[in-house]
Amino acid sequence: MRYSFLLCSCLTLFVTFARAQKIKYNKQTNDSIYQVETHLSERYQIKGENHGSLSERMAFHNVKAVSIAVIKNYQIVWAKGYGWADESLKIPTTSSTRFQAASVSKSINAVALLKLVQDGKIDLNADINSTLKTWKFPYDTVSKGKKISLANLLSHNAGISVHGFGGYAIGNPIPNLVQILNGTAPANSAPVKSITAPGTGFEYSGGGITISQMMAIDASGVSYETLLHDQVLSPYGMTNSTFEQGVGRNKLKQLATAYRKDGSEVEGKHHIYPELAAAGLWTTPTDLAKYVINTQLSHQGKSNKVLNRKTAELMLTPIVEDEVGLGVFIRNLDGTKYFEHSGSNEGFQSEYYGSFESGNGVVVMVNSDNGKIIPEIVNSVAQVYDFKGLYRSKLIDKIEIPTSTLLKYVGDYQFAPTAIFKISLENGQLYMKPDDRDKTPVYPEAINKFYLKQTDAQIEFVKNADGNFNTLVLTQGSNIQKAERVTATQ
Repeated sequence: MRYSFLLCSCLTLFVTFARAQKIKYNKQTNDSIYQVETHLSERYQIKGENHGSLSERMAFHNVKAVSIAVIKNYQIVWAKGYGWADESLKIPTTSSTRFQAASVSKSINAVALLKLVQDGKIDLNADINSTLKTWKFPYDTVSKGKKISLANLLSHNAGISVHGFGGYAIGNPIPNLVQILNGTAPANSAPVKSITAPGTGFEYSGGGITISQMMAIDASGVSYETLLHDQVLSPYGMTNSTFEQGVGRNKLKQLATAYRKDGSEVEGKHHIYPELAAAGLWTTPTDLAKYVINTQLSHQGKSNKVLNRKTAELMLTPIVEDEVGLGVFIRNLDGTKYFEHSGSNEGFQSEYYGSFESGNGVVVMVNSDNGKIIPEIVNSVAQVYDFKGLYRSKLIDKIEIPTSTLLKYVGDYQFAPTAIFKISLENGQLYMKPDDRDKTPVYPEAINKFYLKQTDAQIEFVKNADGNFNTLVLTQGSNIQKAERVTATQ
């Protein structure tokens, strides 16, 4: 009965959304859209099991709205919104619904700052204090006499504090930029300062990007919102994008409402982010796709609407650890290079990919704290359109493990004095629960090796000399950690 109700609800919703958007594509494109909508893949896909549909996965993840744009051969081949932009008001999502881009804002900020460099208004490699006028960076002994440059800031190589920002609830006092940088009331974040010497390694810093926001204002002599509109958004044709905050939902009815993982609304329907460069962009996948395409074309020397070829190449050249450019991350996926960035604000998640060659890409935005559906959608797009390297799902055989064997793995495993992983067994399903976080199901890849469906992580139980499985090995990418069992719970 519950399944039938869910299926009926999803069908009703998707018919409503399709009518609201008045989608008009040719048969080939519509066929491709259908394939994308019905072939979502998690990080691991069991052989023989059906792929999930977009409606099913939205319900599973409790995501109210999804918006997608697909890029092929330097063109937006389709864009579409799904679900409720605002569930309580019954406002459907369309391709024009605006979402908070969160940290994807950093990529658009980098374009604006590099345009100022290109125009000779900022020296990319000079001391940032030579540009800053309204506020000066407070150098201290931590920086070891080294000066910070804009290149350091944009590549998170400046050794600067404040990883990210929580934003401000509607109706709360909003700090100005100086207060944010100094960490003074009503700012809710710490002061932006040195935590290591610049140029010594990657340290993701929204605080450093906020310094670049002040540099943009001081170098241009206009407000950040005006600068970004005139120098980036307008030339790129990003007509549904703005850095303006608190513009009012009556004025911009296209704004998506932000939701928590449990499906509840963020208080006031969204937060305000005066840290514009780091997190303040309202936009659509269609508009972000325009940025991706223009960056691709500039990198190929085929467009100079904002950046010329030399500057675009500079933006997409790795500076730190072969993966960090200026406002973008560089991924070499099975021999195909992409520039990308993801974002996470209160109640919003987003991600984009753009290929270096061939003009391919995808943009996905959701109005939820839960962004786990995003890589599933990227997998589906990559598979349907044969985007090399972007399909990251691993196909494995289904393995049945006796309950008697699974019971040997149950217990508490200690990584550090305060880090405990609890392994439990419920109704034949093994679960992993790190510290005070939610428990997560793990699935067998081998008799003693298990994986998490939605993240690139595996656990292995190792038999000790006494014949018991008292060691747990957790692998996350290149990071490998071992833990010893301290208690057996069953």
